[in-house]
Amino acid sequence: IVGMGGAGFPTQVKLSPPPEKAIDTIIVNGAECEPYLTSDHRLMLEHPESVVLGLQVIMKATGVKKGYIAIEENKPDAIEAIKGAVNGRNELEVVHLATKYPQGGEKQLINAVTGREVPSGGLPMDVGVIVDNAGTCAAIANVVKTGMPLIERVTTITGSGVSEPKNLLVKIGTPFNYIIQQCGGFKGNPGKVIMGGPMMGLAQSVMDVPVIKGTSGILVLQKSEVKLGERTACIRCARCVDACPINLLPTSIARFSEKGMWNEAEKYHALDCIECGCCTYVCPAHIPLTQFIRLAKNHIVASRKK
Repeated sequence: IVGMGGAGFPTQVKLSPPPEKAIDTIIVNGAECEPYLTSDHRLMLEHPESVVLGLQVIMKATGVKKGYIAIEENKPDAIEAIKGAVNGRNELEVVHLATKYPQGGEKQLINAVTGREVPSGGLPMDVGVIVDNAGTCAAIANVVKTGMPLIERVTTITGSGVSEPKNLLVKIGTPFNYIIQQCGGFKGNPGKVIMGGPMMGLAQSVMDVPVIKGTSGILVLQKSEVKLGERTACIRCARCVDACPINLLPTSIARFSEKGMWNEAEKYHALDCIECGCCTYVCPAHIPLTQFIRLAKNHIVASRKK
């Protein structure tokens, strides 16, 4: 079992914190703030009892007495479904979150639910919290109930370039082209296929790429919707700074990254970036800030392993 929200972090590692890290809170991430994606929403509607059971299993495994299921307010039907599955259990609480992006980021979620702030360079366990995705909880419940390993997941197939957008339960390893065929094929003049959502997803160049455990969605956009824009010089407008939910300086980190100045990028807390894409989205100069910061993070992590 791994994180089903996209990161793919091994759940067993997350649920085995060091002895000195006292965990007192489990949060189920049902925010699903990424535009277009509805796989977790659908899962909470159709299998709320699995999400709740998965949370209970995690709480038992970690010895934690309090669990929260956090859902954005734009999903009232999912909130009611989960409340019904919770069925008044005092140790479980459903939390309504404001609908905004990136509400589903771990640090943002922890702050919204508990008021605690994860320190720079820190992890959720540093403030006594473990966060797991709703899909991860359902997968854990499925293993407990059936013994079946994680071989399938709910994936959103959507976008104006898909004939019949829908959520499908797909086997891990199924090629994208086969899945899109099950949705009536492409529609119009597709210009980009993305694994994930429009903000944090990765564009795909071939259609025989397989679904992996973290494939929350397959987004197909029309060519008319894909506006790359010509890159120009940074005008120091600070829009990226205003947009950053972590309060970083994206333009500075990206500039260091482009020049290969990894130590400087690290000093500016590049590793705190959650790669939400907000800075790239608002940049009037069309600079791929998120991609540059991701590159810096990869180099910094690699250098630490040497």
